[in-house]
Amino acid sequence: METLLDIRFSRALQLMLFLAVAAEDDSAPLSSAELARVLNTNPSLVRKLLVPLTEEGLVVCVKGRTGGARLGRPTDRITLAEIYRCAVGDKPLWACSPGVEPVCQVTAHAGEYFATLTAEAEEAVLESLGDRTLADSVLELRRLDAGHARQR
Repeated sequence: METLLDIRFSRALQLMLFLAVAAEDDSAPLSSAELARVLNTNPSLVRKLLVPLTEEGLVVCVKGRTGGARLGRPTDRITLAEIYRCAVGDKPLWACSPGVEPVCQVTAHAGEYFATLTAEAEEAVLESLGDRTLADSVLELRRLDAGHARQR
C-alpha cells in the first residue's frame, strides 16, 4: 500500500510566499494560471488552495478577465499557522491505523494513546508556525538566496 504525503500546506505556503513577493513589487493580482505556472501545478489545484485562504481573509480574489489573487493582509499580520489551518483544515497531523480488535493492553489502548500523541504534536506544530509570519518567511528566503548567491 503506497502512502502519499500531504503537500497542501507546502503548496499553500509557496503560493502565499509568491503573493507576498508580488505584493512587494506592487504586482497586479495574479491569475490561477500564473500561480499554477510558477508552482508547477494546475490552475484547478491553485483555485482549491485559494478557497480557504480567501475565506479567512488571507487572500483577496477578484473575478474576471483582469482579476486574480493578492494578499488580503500585510505579510507581518499573516502567520504560518493560519496558512497551515487553511491548507489542512481539521485533518489531523497523523491518522491512526484502523481499529484493531482489543485483545491485549496495546491493542486496547493504542488508539487513545495515539490520539493524545497526535494532539500534542499538532499543538507543537501550531505553536511553532504561530511564531512565524509571512514577512519572516520572505526575509528567510532572501537570506537563503543571498547565501546561495555567495556560493556561486
